[in-house]
Amino acid sequence: MESTYQSMITLAVALAIGLLVGIERSWSDRDGQEGSRIAGVRTFSLIGLLGGVAVLMSREVGAWFVGVAFVVVAALSITAHVLDVQEDQDLGSTTAFSMMLVFMLAAWAAYDAVIPAMAVTVVVISLLGYKPLLHSWLKMISPRDFYAGSKLLIISLVLLPLLPNQGYGPWQALNPFWTWLMVVLISGMSFLGFVGMKIAGERAGLIMTAIVGALASSTAVTVSLARLAKRVQRYRLFAGGVLLASAIMFLRVMIEIFVVYPGLLAKMWLPLSVMCAGLLVGFLWLWLRREEERGDASRDIEVQNPLQLGMALQFGIVLAAVLLLSEAMKAWFGDYGIYALSVISGVMDVDAITLSLAKSAQQQRETDVATVGILLACATNTMVKGLMFAIITGARQAIWLPFFMGFAMLPGLLIAVLW
Repeated sequence: MESTYQSMITLAVALAIGLLVGIERSWSDRDGQEGSRIAGVRTFSLIGLLGGVAVLMSREVGAWFVGVAFVVVAALSITAHVLDVQEDQDLGSTTAFSMMLVFMLAAWAAYDAVIPAMAVTVVVISLLGYKPLLHSWLKMISPRDFYAGSKLLIISLVLLPLLPNQGYGPWQALNPFWTWLMVVLISGMSFLGFVGMKIAGERAGLIMTAIVGALASSTAVTVSLARLAKRVQRYRLFAGGVLLASAIMFLRVMIEIFVVYPGLLAKMWLPLSVMCAGLLVGFLWLWLRREEERGDASRDIEVQNPLQLGMALQFGIVLAAVLLLSEAMKAWFGDYGIYALSVISGVMDVDAITLSLAKSAQQQRETDVATVGILLACATNTMVKGLMFAIITGARQAIWLPFFMGFAMLPGLLIAVLW
Protein backbone atom coordinates (compact mmCIF):
# COMPACT_ATOMS: atom_id res chain seq x y z
CA MET A 1 0.00 0.00 0.00
CA GLU A 2 2.77 2.40 0.91
CA SER A 3 4.54 1.73 -2.40
CA THR A 4 1.34 2.42 -4.33
CA TYR A 5 0.74 5.63 -2.39
CA GLN A 6 4.30 6.82 -3.08
CA SER A 7 3.91 6.02 -6.77
CA MET A 8 0.73 8.08 -6.95
CA ILE A 9 2.48 11.02 -5.29
CA THR A 10 5.36 10.72 -7.76
CA LEU A 11 3.00 10.70 -10.75
CA ALA A 12 1.03 13.64 -9.32
CA VAL A 13 4.20 15.72 -9.00
CA ALA A 14 5.34 14.76 -12.51
CA LEU A 15 1.93 15.72 -13.87
CA ALA A 16 2.01 19.03 -11.96
CA ILE A 17 5.38 19.93 -13.48
CA GLY A 18 4.09 19.38 -17.01
CA LEU A 19 0.82 21.13 -16.23
CA LEU A 20 2.51 24.27 -14.89
CA VAL A 21 4.86 24.65 -17.84
CA GLY A 22 2.06 23.81 -20.26
CA ILE A 23 -0.18 26.52 -18.79
CA GLU A 24 2.57 29.10 -19.24
CA ARG A 25 3.29 28.03 -22.83
CA SER A 26 -0.41 28.08 -23.72
CA TRP A 27 -0.90 31.44 -22.04
CA SER A 28 2.04 33.02 -23.88
CA ASP A 29 0.56 31.81 -27.19
CA ARG A 30 -3.07 32.41 -26.25
CA ASP A 31 -3.70 34.64 -29.30
CA GLY A 32 -2.71 31.90 -31.74
CA GLN A 33 -5.16 29.64 -33.49
CA GLU A 34 -6.16 26.34 -31.92
CA GLY A 35 -3.78 23.61 -33.04
CA SER A 36 -1.14 26.02 -34.32
CA ARG A 37 1.22 25.65 -31.35
CA ILE A 38 3.75 22.83 -31.02
CA ALA A 39 2.56 21.82 -27.58
CA GLY A 40 -0.04 23.04 -25.12
CA VAL A 41 -1.33 22.14 -21.69
CA ARG A 42 -2.25 18.57 -22.60
CA THR A 43 1.01 17.77 -24.39
CA PHE A 44 3.19 19.16 -21.62
CA SER A 45 1.13 17.38 -18.98
CA LEU A 46 1.52 14.08 -20.82
CA ILE A 47 5.28 14.62 -21.20
CA GLY A 48 5.59 15.25 -17.48
CA LEU A 49 3.51 12.19 -16.73
CA LEU A 50 5.68 10.18 -19.11
CA GLY A 51 8.79 11.21 -17.19
CA GLY A 52 7.31 9.96 -13.93
CA VAL A 53 6.05 6.70 -15.48
CA ALA A 54 9.43 6.07 -17.13
CA VAL A 55 11.23 6.30 -13.79
CA LEU A 56 8.72 4.00 -12.08
CA MET A 57 9.01 1.43 -14.86
CA SER A 58 12.80 1.67 -14.87
CA ARG A 59 12.79 0.17 -11.39
CA GLU A 60 11.46 -3.02 -12.97
CA VAL A 61 13.15 -3.11 -16.41
CA GLY A 62 16.32 -1.07 -15.82
CA ALA A 63 17.57 2.52 -15.91
CA TRP A 64 18.02 2.36 -19.69
CA PHE A 65 14.27 2.74 -20.09
CA VAL A 66 14.41 6.38 -18.93
CA GLY A 67 17.09 7.15 -21.51
CA VAL A 68 15.04 5.59 -24.30
CA ALA A 69 11.95 7.53 -23.24
CA PHE A 70 13.91 10.79 -23.27
CA VAL A 71 15.27 10.05 -26.76
CA VAL A 72 11.70 9.53 -27.97
CA VAL A 73 10.55 12.83 -26.42
CA ALA A 74 13.56 14.67 -27.86
CA ALA A 75 12.95 13.22 -31.33
CA LEU A 76 9.28 14.21 -31.27
CA SER A 77 10.14 17.70 -29.98
CA ILE A 78 12.74 18.29 -32.68
CA THR A 79 10.44 16.97 -35.39
CA ALA A 80 7.59 19.20 -34.27
CA HIS A 81 9.96 22.18 -34.17
CA VAL A 82 11.24 21.50 -37.71
CA LEU A 83 7.69 21.23 -39.06
CA ASP A 84 6.73 24.45 -37.28
CA VAL A 85 9.70 26.29 -38.79
CA GLN A 86 8.75 25.10 -42.26
CA GLU A 87 5.18 26.29 -41.82
CA ASP A 88 5.54 29.57 -39.92
CA GLN A 89 9.23 30.42 -40.45
CA ASP A 90 9.50 30.82 -36.68
CA LEU A 91 13.02 29.86 -35.60
CA GLY A 92 12.27 30.03 -31.88
CA SER A 93 13.12 26.73 -30.20
CA THR A 94 12.02 27.56 -26.65
CA THR A 95 8.96 25.31 -26.66
CA ALA A 96 10.89 22.33 -28.02
CA PHE A 97 13.56 22.65 -25.34
CA SER A 98 10.85 23.15 -22.72
CA MET A 99 9.30 19.84 -23.69
CA MET A 100 12.57 18.00 -23.14
CA LEU A 101 13.21 19.87 -19.91
CA VAL A 102 9.76 18.99 -18.54
CA PHE A 103 10.51 15.30 -19.08
CA MET A 104 13.84 15.62 -17.25
CA LEU A 105 12.31 17.56 -14.36
CA ALA A 106 9.50 15.05 -13.97
CA ALA A 107 12.01 12.19 -14.00
CA TRP A 108 14.20 14.04 -11.50
CA ALA A 109 11.25 14.49 -9.17
CA ALA A 110 10.48 10.78 -9.45
CA TYR A 111 14.02 10.05 -8.26
CA ASP A 112 13.11 11.44 -4.80
CA ALA A 113 14.08 15.04 -5.66
CA VAL A 114 10.64 16.62 -5.54
CA ILE A 115 11.65 19.91 -3.91
CA PRO A 116 14.62 20.69 -6.22
CA ALA A 117 12.63 19.67 -9.30
CA MET A 118 9.68 21.90 -8.35
CA ALA A 119 12.05 24.77 -7.55
CA VAL A 120 13.64 24.50 -10.99
CA THR A 121 10.18 24.33 -12.52
CA VAL A 122 9.31 27.66 -10.93
CA VAL A 123 12.52 29.14 -12.34
CA VAL A 124 11.67 27.76 -15.79
CA ILE A 125 8.19 29.27 -15.68
CA SER A 126 9.64 32.61 -14.63
CA LEU A 127 12.18 32.60 -17.46
CA LEU A 128 9.52 31.70 -19.99
CA GLY A 129 6.95 34.17 -18.69
CA TYR A 130 9.26 37.16 -18.35
CA LYS A 131 10.66 36.99 -21.87
CA PRO A 132 9.67 40.59 -22.85
CA LEU A 133 11.06 41.96 -19.60
CA LEU A 134 14.34 40.05 -19.93
CA HIS A 135 14.77 41.26 -23.50
CA SER A 136 14.12 44.86 -22.45
CA TRP A 137 16.77 44.52 -19.73
CA LEU A 138 19.30 43.24 -22.25
CA LYS A 139 18.70 46.29 -24.43
CA MET A 140 19.65 48.53 -21.52
CA ILE A 141 23.13 46.98 -21.24
CA SER A 142 25.45 48.27 -23.93
CA PRO A 143 27.79 45.86 -25.78
CA ARG A 144 30.73 47.70 -24.27
CA ASP A 145 29.47 47.07 -20.74
CA PHE A 146 28.72 43.43 -21.51
CA TYR A 147 32.11 42.63 -23.00
CA ALA A 148 33.93 44.53 -20.25
CA GLY A 149 32.17 42.40 -17.66
CA SER A 150 32.83 39.23 -19.65
CA LYS A 151 36.56 39.93 -19.74
CA LEU A 152 36.73 40.42 -16.00
CA LEU A 153 34.65 37.30 -15.30
CA ILE A 154 36.81 35.19 -17.58
CA ILE A 155 40.01 36.48 -16.04
CA SER A 156 38.61 35.91 -12.55
CA LEU A 157 37.44 32.36 -13.24
CA VAL A 158 40.72 31.46 -14.93
CA LEU A 159 43.10 33.47 -12.78
CA LEU A 160 41.60 33.07 -9.31
CA PRO A 161 42.17 29.29 -8.95
CA LEU A 162 45.79 29.75 -10.03
CA LEU A 163 46.67 32.43 -7.50
CA PRO A 164 48.57 31.27 -4.38
CA ASN A 165 46.49 31.30 -1.22
CA GLN A 166 49.19 32.38 1.22
CA GLY A 167 50.70 35.56 2.60
CA TYR A 168 53.64 37.38 1.07
CA GLY A 169 55.67 40.47 1.89
CA PRO A 170 56.07 42.23 5.23
CA TRP A 171 53.91 40.74 7.97
CA GLN A 172 52.65 38.22 5.38
CA ALA A 173 49.95 40.80 4.65
CA LEU A 174 49.55 40.23 0.92
CA ASN A 175 47.52 37.20 -0.11
CA PRO A 176 46.96 37.21 -3.92
CA PHE A 177 44.07 34.74 -3.86
CA TRP A 178 42.15 36.49 -1.07
CA THR A 179 42.79 39.95 -2.52
CA TRP A 180 41.42 39.05 -5.96
CA LEU A 181 38.52 37.19 -4.39
CA MET A 182 37.55 40.38 -2.58
CA VAL A 183 37.87 42.30 -5.86
CA VAL A 184 35.36 39.91 -7.41
CA LEU A 185 33.04 40.31 -4.40
CA ILE A 186 33.04 44.11 -4.48
CA SER A 187 32.75 44.21 -8.27
CA GLY A 188 29.82 41.80 -8.11
CA MET A 189 27.91 43.84 -5.53
CA SER A 190 28.61 47.04 -7.45
CA PHE A 191 27.46 45.41 -10.67
CA LEU A 192 24.11 44.57 -9.08
CA GLY A 193 23.62 48.26 -8.39
CA PHE A 194 24.81 49.17 -11.88
CA VAL A 195 22.34 46.76 -13.48
CA GLY A 196 19.63 48.09 -11.19
CA MET A 197 20.32 51.59 -12.44
CA LYS A 198 20.10 50.41 -16.04
CA ILE A 199 16.89 48.47 -15.45
CA ALA A 200 15.25 51.29 -13.50
CA GLY A 201 16.03 53.67 -16.34
CA GLU A 202 14.19 56.92 -16.54
CA ARG A 203 11.14 55.55 -14.76
CA ALA A 204 12.92 55.30 -11.39
CA GLY A 205 12.15 57.84 -8.74
CA LEU A 206 14.58 59.27 -6.24
CA ILE A 207 14.17 56.49 -3.68
CA MET A 208 14.90 53.62 -6.07
CA THR A 209 17.74 55.59 -7.64
CA ALA A 210 19.41 56.17 -4.29
CA ILE A 211 19.03 52.52 -3.24
CA VAL A 212 20.29 50.75 -6.35
CA GLY A 213 22.85 53.46 -7.07
CA ALA A 214 24.35 53.16 -3.59
CA LEU A 215 24.95 49.46 -4.18
CA ALA A 216 27.28 50.51 -6.98
CA SER A 217 28.75 53.68 -5.44
CA SER A 218 27.16 55.92 -2.83
CA THR A 219 29.82 58.54 -3.57
CA ALA A 220 28.88 58.65 -7.25
CA VAL A 221 25.23 58.99 -6.27
CA THR A 222 26.10 61.86 -3.92
CA VAL A 223 28.02 63.79 -6.58
CA SER A 224 25.28 63.27 -9.19
CA LEU A 225 22.47 64.28 -6.82
CA ALA A 226 24.42 67.35 -5.73
CA ARG A 227 24.84 68.49 -9.33
CA LEU A 228 21.18 67.84 -10.03
CA ALA A 229 20.12 69.71 -6.88
CA LYS A 230 22.15 72.72 -7.94
CA ARG A 231 20.66 72.68 -11.42
CA VAL A 232 17.01 72.38 -10.39
CA GLN A 233 17.31 74.25 -7.07
CA ARG A 234 15.82 71.43 -4.98
CA TYR A 235 18.22 71.03 -2.09
CA ARG A 236 16.05 69.40 0.56
CA LEU A 237 14.74 66.71 -1.77
CA PHE A 238 18.13 65.58 -3.05
CA ALA A 239 19.81 65.93 0.33
CA GLY A 240 17.34 63.27 1.42
CA GLY A 241 18.54 61.13 -1.48
CA VAL A 242 22.11 61.47 -0.22
CA LEU A 243 21.03 60.38 3.26
CA LEU A 244 19.27 57.33 1.84
CA ALA A 245 22.25 56.37 -0.34
CA SER A 246 24.59 56.75 2.64
CA ALA A 247 22.32 54.51 4.74
CA ILE A 248 22.47 51.80 2.07
CA MET A 249 26.26 51.95 2.32
CA PHE A 250 26.04 50.50 5.85
CA LEU A 251 24.09 47.51 4.55
CA ARG A 252 26.84 46.98 2.00
CA VAL A 253 29.46 47.10 4.76
CA MET A 254 27.53 44.48 6.75
CA ILE A 255 27.55 42.16 3.76
CA GLU A 256 31.31 42.59 3.35
CA ILE A 257 31.96 41.85 7.03
CA PHE A 258 29.69 38.81 6.96
CA VAL A 259 31.50 37.36 3.94
CA VAL A 260 34.98 37.86 5.41
CA TYR A 261 34.38 37.22 9.12
CA PRO A 262 30.81 36.55 10.37
CA GLY A 263 32.05 36.62 13.97
CA LEU A 264 32.91 40.30 13.63
CA LEU A 265 29.41 41.12 12.42
CA ALA A 266 28.02 39.75 15.69
CA LYS A 267 29.74 42.67 17.43
CA MET A 268 29.18 45.29 14.75
CA TRP A 269 25.60 44.82 13.61
CA LEU A 270 24.14 47.00 16.36
CA PRO A 271 26.34 50.12 15.93
CA LEU A 272 26.12 49.84 12.14
CA SER A 273 22.34 49.49 12.33
CA VAL A 274 22.08 52.52 14.64
CA MET A 275 24.14 54.63 12.21
CA CYS A 276 22.01 53.45 9.31
CA ALA A 277 18.81 54.17 11.25
CA GLY A 278 19.95 57.70 12.07
CA LEU A 279 20.42 58.48 8.38
CA LEU A 280 17.08 56.88 7.50
CA VAL A 281 15.33 59.04 10.10
CA GLY A 282 16.83 62.13 8.49
CA PHE A 283 15.74 60.93 5.06
CA LEU A 284 12.16 60.31 6.21
CA TRP A 285 12.00 63.72 7.89
CA LEU A 286 13.10 65.46 4.70
CA TRP A 287 10.88 63.31 2.51
CA LEU A 288 7.75 63.99 4.53
CA ARG A 289 8.47 67.73 4.66
CA ARG A 290 9.39 68.12 1.01
CA GLU A 291 7.76 70.95 -0.86
CA GLU A 292 9.03 69.91 -4.26
CA GLU A 293 7.84 67.13 -6.49
CA ARG A 294 9.62 63.85 -6.18
CA GLY A 295 11.45 64.24 -9.43
CA ASP A 296 13.22 61.73 -11.62
CA ALA A 297 16.89 61.37 -10.81
CA SER A 298 17.90 58.11 -12.44
CA ARG A 299 18.72 59.59 -15.84
CA ASP A 300 21.22 61.97 -14.21
CA ILE A 301 23.12 59.47 -12.06
CA GLU A 302 26.54 58.70 -13.50
CA VAL A 303 27.79 55.27 -12.40
CA GLN A 304 30.43 53.46 -14.42
CA ASN A 305 30.29 49.75 -15.09
CA PRO A 306 32.22 48.22 -12.15
CA LEU A 307 32.99 45.05 -14.12
CA GLN A 308 35.83 46.70 -15.99
CA LEU A 309 39.30 45.26 -15.73
CA GLY A 310 40.88 48.66 -15.12
CA MET A 311 38.59 49.49 -12.23
CA ALA A 312 39.04 46.00 -10.76
CA LEU A 313 42.83 46.24 -10.91
CA GLN A 314 42.69 49.70 -9.36
CA PHE A 315 40.62 48.45 -6.43
CA GLY A 316 42.89 45.42 -6.07
CA ILE A 317 45.94 47.67 -5.78
CA VAL A 318 44.18 49.91 -3.26
CA LEU A 319 43.09 46.90 -1.21
CA ALA A 320 46.61 45.44 -1.22
CA ALA A 321 48.03 48.80 -0.15
CA VAL A 322 45.51 49.14 2.69
CA LEU A 323 46.21 45.58 3.82
CA LEU A 324 49.93 46.37 3.99
CA LEU A 325 49.43 49.77 5.60
CA SER A 326 47.08 48.41 8.25
CA GLU A 327 49.72 45.95 9.41
CA ALA A 328 52.42 48.60 9.22
CA MET A 329 50.42 51.20 11.16
CA LYS A 330 49.59 48.68 13.85
CA ALA A 331 53.23 47.60 14.15
CA TRP A 332 54.53 51.17 14.26
CA PHE A 333 51.82 53.05 16.14
CA GLY A 334 49.61 50.39 17.70
CA ASP A 335 45.82 50.68 17.71
CA TYR A 336 45.91 54.43 17.17
CA GLY A 337 47.73 53.86 13.90
CA ILE A 338 44.82 51.68 12.74
CA TYR A 339 42.34 54.37 13.72
CA ALA A 340 44.29 57.04 11.83
CA LEU A 341 44.42 54.84 8.73
CA SER A 342 40.69 54.19 9.01
CA VAL A 343 39.91 57.91 9.00
CA ILE A 344 42.24 58.55 6.06
CA SER A 345 40.85 55.61 4.09
CA GLY A 346 37.28 56.62 4.88
CA VAL A 347 37.80 59.93 3.09
CA MET A 348 38.05 58.02 -0.20
CA ASP A 349 36.33 54.65 0.28
CA VAL A 350 35.17 52.22 2.98
CA ASP A 351 35.35 48.92 1.11
CA ALA A 352 39.12 48.43 1.23
CA ILE A 353 39.57 49.29 4.92
CA THR A 354 36.49 47.23 5.87
CA LEU A 355 37.79 44.13 4.13
CA SER A 356 41.29 44.67 5.51
CA LEU A 357 40.25 45.06 9.14
CA ALA A 358 37.74 42.21 8.92
CA LYS A 359 40.48 39.93 7.61
CA SER A 360 42.87 41.09 10.34
CA ALA A 361 40.24 40.44 13.00
CA GLN A 362 39.63 36.94 11.64
CA GLN A 363 43.31 36.04 11.80
CA GLN A 364 44.14 37.63 15.14
CA ARG A 365 40.72 37.19 16.80
CA GLU A 366 40.79 40.84 17.90
CA THR A 367 37.45 42.41 17.14
CA ASP A 368 37.59 45.62 19.21
CA VAL A 369 40.17 47.43 17.09
CA ALA A 370 38.56 46.29 13.84
CA THR A 371 35.13 47.40 15.07
CA VAL A 372 36.23 50.92 15.96
CA GLY A 373 38.34 51.21 12.81
CA ILE A 374 35.55 50.22 10.45
CA LEU A 375 33.07 52.51 12.20
CA LEU A 376 35.51 55.43 12.00
CA ALA A 377 35.93 54.81 8.28
CA CYS A 378 32.16 54.66 7.77
CA ALA A 379 31.57 57.81 9.82
CA THR A 380 34.32 59.69 7.97
CA ASN A 381 33.06 58.62 4.57
CA THR A 382 29.51 59.60 5.50
CA MET A 383 30.48 63.09 6.65
CA VAL A 384 32.65 63.56 3.57
CA LYS A 385 29.66 62.82 1.34
CA GLY A 386 27.63 65.40 3.23
CA LEU A 387 30.44 67.92 2.80
CA MET A 388 30.69 67.12 -0.91
CA PHE A 389 26.98 67.77 -1.34
CA ALA A 390 27.23 71.11 0.45
CA ILE A 391 30.29 72.22 -1.54
CA ILE A 392 28.98 71.15 -4.94
CA THR A 393 25.58 72.74 -4.46
CA GLY A 394 27.16 75.86 -2.95
CA ALA A 395 23.90 76.55 -1.14
CA ARG A 396 23.33 77.69 2.40
CA GLN A 397 20.37 75.35 2.53
CA ALA A 398 22.77 72.37 2.38
CA ILE A 399 25.44 73.46 4.86
CA TRP A 400 23.63 71.64 7.66
CA LEU A 401 23.88 68.24 5.94
CA PRO A 402 27.45 67.23 6.95
CA PHE A 403 26.77 68.30 10.54
CA PHE A 404 23.58 66.23 10.68
CA MET A 405 25.31 63.22 9.14
CA GLY A 406 28.14 63.52 11.67
CA PHE A 407 25.64 63.78 14.52
CA ALA A 408 23.87 60.63 13.23
CA MET A 409 27.18 58.75 13.47
CA LEU A 410 27.79 59.51 17.16
CA PRO A 411 25.37 56.97 18.72
CA GLY A 412 26.92 54.13 16.74
CA LEU A 413 30.43 55.12 17.80
CA LEU A 414 29.38 55.37 21.44
CA ILE A 415 27.74 51.94 21.31
CA ALA A 416 30.91 50.44 19.84
CA VAL A 417 33.02 51.89 22.65
CA LEU A 418 30.65 51.02 25.51
CA TRP A 419 29.12 47.76 24.25
